[in-house]
Amino acid sequence: MTPSDRAWVVATLQGSWGSTLVVSRGRCHDAACLPALVAVEDGERLGLLTYAVVEAGGSREAEVVSLDAVRPGLGAGTALLAAVQRLAAASGWRRLWLVTTNDNLDALRFYQRRGWRLVAVHPDALEESRRLKPSIPTVGSFGIPLRDELELEAPLTRS
Repeated sequence: MTPSDRAWVVATLQGSWGSTLVVSRGRCHDAACLPALVAVEDGERLGLLTYAVVEAGGSREAEVVSLDAVRPGLGAGTALLAAVQRLAAASGWRRLWLVTTNDNLDALRFYQRRGWRLVAVHPDALEESRRLKPSIPTVGSFGIPLRDELELEAPLTRS
């Protein structure tokens, strides 16, 4: 991300998430303030990935906080995931992970097809998330009650 991307990043996050705030695992992230990768082709911004790097157990790991494809199906999401996986491996991060919700069937399919593995289910985690971000709905995609967080982890290849 470059400084000239800032307004676009904020608008993209607000359009996708209702604000720049994203809640996962009991933490509220202002995704507009996080490091980000932007997919660009022929001068057009096609996707955005934000991530947070944290110290955990004496080593660094990163959470993919948001992933947005402006026009799904063009490969921007796949390219952004591959880029952050390369960054994680090159940076020596111990782990790269993300959280999605139990209703997000499209995301589960998308991530698993790209090698990410489901490593944890956090039942009823959305109750805490709604305390931090009350605008999170109680019913999600496909009419599925929005209750649980699903944690996925990426394979990291070290050279």
